[in-house]
Amino acid sequence: MGTVTRIRDVLKIEPRGAVAEIAARLRQTVADGLRRRGAVVAMSGGVDSSVCAGLAVQALGPQRVFGLLLPEAESGAEDLALGREWADRLGIAYRIEEISGILAACGAYERRDEAIRTVVPEFGPGWSSKITVDADRHAREGLTVFYLIVRSPEGELRKHRLPPVAYREIVAATNFKQRVRKMLEYHHADRLHYAVIGTPNRLEYDQGFFVKGGDGLADVKPIAHLYKTQVYQLARELGVPEGVTARPPTTGTYSLPQTQEEFYWGAPVEIMDIVLYGCNHQIPPEEVAEEVGMPAEAVAHMYRDVGLRRSTTRYLHLTSMLLEPVAEIS
Repeated sequence: MGTVTRIRDVLKIEPRGAVAEIAARLRQTVADGLRRRGAVVAMSGGVDSSVCAGLAVQALGPQRVFGLLLPEAESGAEDLALGREWADRLGIAYRIEEISGILAACGAYERRDEAIRTVVPEFGPGWSSKITVDADRHAREGLTVFYLIVRSPEGELRKHRLPPVAYREIVAATNFKQRVRKMLEYHHADRLHYAVIGTPNRLEYDQGFFVKGGDGLADVKPIAHLYKTQVYQLARELGVPEGVTARPPTTGTYSLPQTQEEFYWGAPVEIMDIVLYGCNHQIPPEEVAEEVGMPAEAVAHMYRDVGLRRSTTRYLHLTSMLLEPVAEIS
């Protein structure tokens, strides 16, 4: 048919061969490149971390893979249950580390709530929240407008436009969650002499959807070259539970349920994969638009967003910058 069919066809991989190839390269990277004995994987109950854990087992064997489950007060019970189920099925050792105390000690919840109270003064115990983007306005006008959604203890939902300062304060506070988790991953990697596995897929890696020093930090990222739809193909090959693969991608950050689509992408990840591929391969927006059922102007705007996100999140990909080179270290 049209371009989308061709893109979807191109994004179809031979999963058994892909698993074998990635596992072989991961095995070599951990042993020879990083000189580590095994791998630590933080398992969130999502498809990306589940696939990475499965690939690590294929590469190193279950005895050389250590899983970490890192719940906190605002994470869903289903996340923990799914992570445990998959770890048990893989036959790997794992540990549950509840991180709420660490987050409270560094003020993560308090700092976030203080920022929310600049918009909703009565926000406090028993309330919950999330951030969303106005996807329709973004598509129409090219403006990125964030909203704060809060739920009162009585269950009333309210929506408030979020000023930039409050938005940055809330995001900065919630980023403690990713950074604390990564700190614990490296603790266990150090004691076991293991490598830390990073779990971003290509869409997240390309578009800067990660926290620097948090989920963006790792020794090796085995699926960063794979589009999200390709990760799902590997999940089926590896036998990842349907409870994991059937869930919509979430941020796992806010106390109200929140999908990645409403927080960052503004469109389903399946569409974002197609748009990213089309942008990467210079396919005219008009061709993609016809197949995804969107106006050509909207797809063209999404192409511009791809470039804008790459530009604004470039620093997330950078290592520490030196003012003068150190010639002996390369």
